[in-house]
Amino acid sequence: MVAPLTLRPAESSDLPSLVELWGDSLRSGEAGDGLGDLEVVLERCERDDRVRLVVAEHDGTFAGAVLLVVSTVSPLNLAPMVHVVSPTVVEGMRRRGVGRSLVEAGVAYAEELEIAQIGTASASTSRDANRFMARLGLATRASFRLAPTAAVRARINAMRPTMTRPPRQQLGHVLAARRSMRRQAASRAS
Repeated sequence: MVAPLTLRPAESSDLPSLVELWGDSLRSGEAGDGLGDLEVVLERCERDDRVRLVVAEHDGTFAGAVLLVVSTVSPLNLAPMVHVVSPTVVEGMRRRGVGRSLVEAGVAYAEELEIAQIGTASASTSRDANRFMARLGLATRASFRLAPTAAVRARINAMRPTMTRPPRQQLGHVLAARRSMRRQAASRAS
């Protein structure tokens, strides 16, 4: 007999399991940031029908979760889509149909709202997750990159030419001008 797999809306009692499940995806820093953020997400689900937090249970045991958010394909492409955010399965519950069921919840939600597209993102380092999404027909559309603002500012500043050292393309012009001035000075001296 196959153990039953059920999907249900998340409840506040699920928050500790969700923090553990999504620990790498949550804000880090002060203690409680991740838990506080998930409390806000759960409150948003209760008042906004365009956001759902779905929990999977396998034989009554917490097995995974997914956040479903109605959004647009991008800030420039305003076609609606259901963003299937972090469909994640508990380590010991993999290969039991939990991941497929979490993504299927996103598909059913999109169908319910008559939205023609779903999208998701997975860590570029997660080969299994990326292969799983590809098997379900989700193609790579973009590469999302993230870095601290201060780090990007430092890199931009490092790439700027400085006054003490001209950029390579200008260096050739400077050297050519110096050679020209030496030739002129030599021709005047003779």
